[in-house]
Amino acid sequence: MNPADGAMPVRDEAQDDRAQAIRDALHDAIVERRLAPGAKLVETEVGELFEVSRTVVRASLQMLAFEGLVKIERNRGAFVAHPTPDEARQIFESRRVIEPEIAERATERLTDADIERFQAHLKEEARLLAERGPNARRAAIKASGEYHLLLASVAANQILERFMRELIARSSLVIALYGQSGASSCARPEHADILDALIARDGKKAADAIRHHIDHIEEDLDYKVVASAPLRHVLRL
Repeated sequence: MNPADGAMPVRDEAQDDRAQAIRDALHDAIVERRLAPGAKLVETEVGELFEVSRTVVRASLQMLAFEGLVKIERNRGAFVAHPTPDEARQIFESRRVIEPEIAERATERLTDADIERFQAHLKEEARLLAERGPNARRAAIKASGEYHLLLASVAANQILERFMRELIARSSLVIALYGQSGASSCARPEHADILDALIARDGKKAADAIRHHIDHIEEDLDYKVVASAPLRHVLRL
């Protein structure tokens, strides 16, 4: 039917899938700190890399803009978001409000299967941190963020989990831009401390451990800027 006649336009599911795939690739590159804050995302270049139209690329960039990871500027194009120091503080302030509550909820809902998942995740973090090279380092950073998302999933509140996905992604941007040492990537002993509190069913201790952990991450920020590699190299295409 013709949209002009009042009918809903037909969705192109193949294009939607491609836009989602591009969004996922760019999202991972940003979260893993392969794309630096402020890096320009040229529609034609992204389209050529993924062999899709600019319409599809634009849809993927709009998704990332909605999540706060990309900023689209009129007549200038799309850029990886470049959080200001004030925005960075707001992100961590939000995490201090949300994550202690998530930790307390997770304490109440934790199962034996959840404990096994946490323990397996800590072992994987330890393995990645012991490896050498930038790829292992990026994987360790990603795994650190996923620990916090695992905690949110155990809390069993989909709205809070969605907020956490956005906050963890934005935190990765802040750390990429302002983090001065490995402390930014979430120290494994602190993750283990949080798990110990969960296993002990001590909600207050779990909440306090999360607050201390977030403080530790934020203390490592020094507001220095890093450069980004070329898009083709970053996406490994």
